[in-house]
Amino acid sequence: MSQVRTEIDRIDAALVDLIAERFGYVDRAWQLKMNSSEGAIVQWRIQQVIDRVKARAAEKGLPPEMIEMVGAQWRNMIGWFVQFEEEKLRQVQNDTQKSGVDGA
Repeated sequence: MSQVRTEIDRIDAALVDLIAERFGYVDRAWQLKMNSSEGAIVQWRIQQVIDRVKARAAEKGLPPEMIEMVGAQWRNMIGWFVQFEEEKLRQVQNDTQKSGVDGA
């Protein structure tokens, strides 16, 4: 049992590392969105990501209930990332407006 727990801990650590890596790209995404008309919420992209994750879970042979849970968890994680992007974009917009007012 000790070896199984060690492997579960290793996988948990790897998952956190991957989420941290994903966060780095989300952090970069909002910066790129500052110069585009695309906002933080891109509904088609959110659905595309969830569909891909669920398809991957199915390919890996996860039970249907687990596939739905994985999709729900991904939607939850994406929701947090979208809020993060929206807040960063809002901060930049507010800073730009303040500097425009102060600089006038």
